Amino acid sequence: MKRILTLIVIMLTVQFAFAQEGNDSLPRLDSKTKRILNMEDQAAYQLAMRYNDSQMAKASLYRLMVRNPENLRFQEALGSLYFELGQSTSAALVALDILEVNDKSVGALEIAAFSLEQVGALDRALPHFESLYLLSGDNFSLYKSGYLQYSLKRYAEAMNSVNLLIREAKTDEKIGFPLSQTETQEISMKAAAINLKGMIYLDQGSKSEALAAFEEAIQLDPNFALAKENLKQAQQ
Repeated sequence: MKRILTLIVIMLTVQFAFAQEGNDSLPRLDSKTKRILNMEDQAAYQLAMRYNDSQMAKASLYRLMVRNPENLRFQEALGSLYFELGQSTSAALVALDILEVNDKSVGALEIAAFSLEQVGALDRALPHFESLYLLSGDNFSLYKSGYLQYSLKRYAEAMNSVNLLIREAKTDEKIGFPLSQTETQEISMKAAAINLKGMIYLDQGSKSEALAAFEEAIQLDPNFALAKENLKQAQQ
C-alpha cells in the first residue's frame, strides 16, 4: 500500500511539472480550427466507446483535455473510463486533479473514494466518502464512512456515523453484501448499520453490547448471513 501511495504522489508531482511547461509551449489554435478538432475528437471518442475500443477513447479524451484544459467534463469522462476498466490508480489520479479545481464534484468524489479504497489507501479514501455524504446526503456514503472509520480503528467516529445512519436509514433502503464471487445478498441499510455497530463493540471488547447488536440486526433481516457469522464469533 505504501508503494502505491508513493507512486500516486510521484505521478501527481510529475504531472504538475509537465503541466507548467506544457501550457506555455502548446501552439495556439484559432477558434475555428479548435472547434473542428474538438468535433473530430468527440466523434472519435463516441465511436470508440460504441466499438469498445478503450485505448482510442482514452487517446481522444487526452487530446480534448490538452486542447480544452478549462473544460472538466473531458477529465470526468476519462476518470469514469479508467474506473470502469478497473484501473484504480489512474482513476484516482484523474479524480484528484478534478477535485483540485472543483472540490464539490460529486462524480470525482465518488471515483476518488472508491478508487483509493480499492488500492488500499483507506485513510485517503475516507474524507472523500465523508464529503460525498455531506454533499449528497447519500446513506451508502455514510455507511462507507463508518466502515472505513471502523477499519482504521477510529471507533468514536465510526460509532457516530453508525448512530446517524440508524436514525437516517429509510425502511426500503438496501445495501449489498457478497455471499460468494457471484452472489450478493441485499440487506436493509438499518440492519447493516446495526451489524456494523456490533462489529465496533466487538473490536472494543464490549461483547454483551455486540451480541445485542448482532441479534437486533438478525431480527430486522433474518437471512443476514454476515450478522449470523458475527453473532457466532461473539458467542465464542
